[in-house]
Formats: sequence, C-alpha cells, structure tokens
Amino acid sequence: MPDSVDGRLVLIAGATSASGLAAARALASAGARVVAAGRDRAKLDELAAEVSGIGTQVCDLGDEAAVGALAERVHGTFGAVDGVLHLVGGWRGGGGLAGQTEADYRALESSFTALRHVSRAFDADLRASSAGRLAVVSSTAVARPLAGGANYAAVKAATEAWTRAVAQGFAKAARDAGAPLAAASVVFRVKALSGLEDALALRFTDLWQAEAAEVNDTIVELTAPDL
Repeated sequence: MPDSVDGRLVLIAGATSASGLAAARALASAGARVVAAGRDRAKLDELAAEVSGIGTQVCDLGDEAAVGALAERVHGTFGAVDGVLHLVGGWRGGGGLAGQTEADYRALESSFTALRHVSRAFDADLRASSAGRLAVVSSTAVARPLAGGANYAAVKAATEAWTRAVAQGFAKAARDAGAPLAAASVVFRVKALSGLEDALALRFTDLWQAEAAEVNDTIVELTAPDL
C-alpha cells in the first residue's frame, strides 16, 4: 500500500538554498519531521526561522568523519532517518574542453563526494525503514554532455551511477530477505533548477505516495509543466 511522508524523518543534505527552503516547507507541510544539514550556521538559522519546527545540523558533508558524526547526532536526537534529499551541488563550466580546469572539476566533485558519504552513513536507516526514500538532483547534461560542461556532466553522470547502485542495493537486500521492497532511490533530472524548486519539493514529497518498486531506480525529468 502507498505510504505517506507524514511523521517520517527526512534529512535535507545541502539545505541552505532556494531548493532546500522549498523542500523543507513542502515536507513540513506534509507532516514530515525535517532535519536540514549544511555548512553555514547562519543560513541554517535563517531556514529554521522560515520553516518552524525543523531541526538543523551544521556539517561539512564532504568530510567523511563529519558525516559519521552527523549520523550519530541525528540518531541520538531525532531517531532513524526515513528519507534523504541530496541538494549539494553547483555549476562551473564554459571555455570548451580546454576551459575545463582541474580546480573546477574538484569543486564540482565535492557534491558527489558528499553524496557518497551521506548515502553510506544513512543506508542502514533507509533499508530498515518501512518506506525509505533517497533522491538526488542531476542534469539533462548527462544525456547530452557538451564540451563546455564536461566537468559538470561527468560529475552528474557519476552521481546518477551511484544513486542507481544504491537502488540496486535496496532491491538486493529486499530479495535476500524475502521481503517486499520498501526503500527507493530516485534521480531527478533538470535542465536548470532555478524556477523548479517547488516542483522538486513536491515530487520528492510525493515519493512516499508511490510503491517503492514503482519508483526505485527511476530517472524523473522535471520541467516547467510540473509546477
């Protein structure tokens, strides 16, 4: 039976952005318990002032030990996590292939590094939940990479591969246990996230309305009509 996000504990990783605010609002409105994580304490405080009742955690999500400590704090304060929305990102590009600098790549790669740390730290929670959900934001550039965005497309392709591997892990764990699939890992693709923050928030919140088997290992393209 389809579930609901009501009462679920959801972590927003990289929450101090317009998309993080939209997600926090949508989740809280649907009855979820929300924990927003990010580096900037001041921005997290602003988010908490905008969306009452949410929890905040300061963490460098690119630091494996820091993410492990984050998981311990979340478990100790709020309990096991039922959902993770990964919003750590950014864009650098231009200048053709020759313009794709190593510094730009390393800056973009930090979002993928954060995803690896966060998904591993909360994997057991999501598998144990009766309705676990993980979602990431990717780009249409994966399907049509351009020379001027090669670094960006490469990082997003790695992000999608990792997220799909998480999905396979969820499915295998359920099969090995002889149990119905309860956890799902989903990729949301956008051409540009600006203007689609509310659409992303609603589509993520609605993942709990679908059976895990229907949405696990899916790629969902978000466009303006989704608003």
